[in-house]
Amino acid sequence: MGRAFVYVILGGGVAAGYAALEFARRGGYSRGELCIISEEAVAPYERPALSKGYLLPEGAARLPGFHTCVGANDELLTPKWYKEQGIELVLGTKVISADVRRKTLLTGTGETISYKTLIIATGARALKLQEFGIQGSDASNICYLRNIDDADKLVSVMKSCPGGNAVVIGGGYIGMECAAALVTNKIRVTMVFPEKHCMGRLFTPKIAEFYENYYTSKGVTFVKGTVLTSFEKDMTGKVTAVILKDGRHLPADMVVVGIGIRANTSLFEGQLMMSTENGGIKVNGQLQTSDSSVYAVGDVAAFPIKLFDDDIRRLEHVDSARRTGRHAVASILDPSKTRDIDYLPFFYSRVFTLSWQFYGDNVGEVVHFGDFTSSSPRFGAYWVNKGRIAGAFLEGGSREEYEAISIAVRREAVVTDMGELEKQGLALAIQESQKEVPDSGLAVVGKPTYAWHATAGVVAAVSIAAIGYWYGRKRRRW
Repeated sequence: MGRAFVYVILGGGVAAGYAALEFARRGGYSRGELCIISEEAVAPYERPALSKGYLLPEGAARLPGFHTCVGANDELLTPKWYKEQGIELVLGTKVISADVRRKTLLTGTGETISYKTLIIATGARALKLQEFGIQGSDASNICYLRNIDDADKLVSVMKSCPGGNAVVIGGGYIGMECAAALVTNKIRVTMVFPEKHCMGRLFTPKIAEFYENYYTSKGVTFVKGTVLTSFEKDMTGKVTAVILKDGRHLPADMVVVGIGIRANTSLFEGQLMMSTENGGIKVNGQLQTSDSSVYAVGDVAAFPIKLFDDDIRRLEHVDSARRTGRHAVASILDPSKTRDIDYLPFFYSRVFTLSWQFYGDNVGEVVHFGDFTSSSPRFGAYWVNKGRIAGAFLEGGSREEYEAISIAVRREAVVTDMGELEKQGLALAIQESQKEVPDSGLAVVGKPTYAWHATAGVVAAVSIAAIGYWYGRKRRRW
């Protein structure tokens, strides 16, 4: 038994939803020729909502309020939308093997699905404590956060221990955002990670100090420079304490683990070229793999960054997933008019009343600027490499200011005096953005403006939270 499609999108995450929207906008397929295969039981959704609006104690975001593509202030792609567009959703379906040469996928139910063109959007999976030999890590009150099932479990466990103690393992994105959500739900939080400070892959010590102090003011305790080794459990098998390598025992009514992700490449290892340094599927500027009929997008794709002299990077962030998903479809349907992807790496986060954005690469000498002490903080940093701005970070900026730092990075603004740069601070980026120079654009598909790109993070977070709140209120009125 089997089915045949012209186009198959394998994976049901953010990149898949944005790829589907691009197919619908461009046409080029007939009803029944395009499908999305996903292990999840729901249509693609904006994953950032899971660590933000989904965890709110009141007015929490729920589907269908945050299906793609509301994160980019675009259409809401509900199951009805896919049906109207003639796109088949094959949900709750696990693909257990792929044959690139024969262009077939085998599902766990024994069905063979064939394709002419495949878009791999398998994303990444959360690393589990079991992989590090931690015994007892299958307890019912240990939570991860990668999909809606994980989020539902996290919400359930939070509700089971109001006013209790949570230990968060990991000081990266998921750890920081989940810690904020736990505090909002009136749960005491202790964060544990081996690094010297939080967000070690991006934050400087000075930036990290600000956020750690802010979290501390909210009641969060930081335990740095150590790792967990085991758990204490009660008679029911639930964790009651986390035991650290330094011998400390931390009381715990629940544990949240955010220790990184690993790209889902296993179906294609040995068949497609991999990026050994980045752990993803290697693609060219058109998002095309070593097999011309297969493309890869989102967290699983390792692609060249023009701004970094075509250095291959695998970027673990929603903005990259959105843009690579759409670019791959443009490459497939209109290759002669689609330029190689010219992506400016972009990361953002919103926790409590704070909001930051980062553009570029955190390499070179760092110059901090702004006010780190105000009750309404507005500060940032530039990374200067070989006399040019390579990266920029800003907390508390306006739409125009975020746009300005993105332009300064994109244009690789020249820096001749580091002391003067520190004095100028944000003013340098604003001056750079006001210069009349040819605009190469940040085009991934078409030619979007700097403003859209610079504010995408704010639009995403605000729209998801707003829709979640509205939808929650609307449901209560029914």
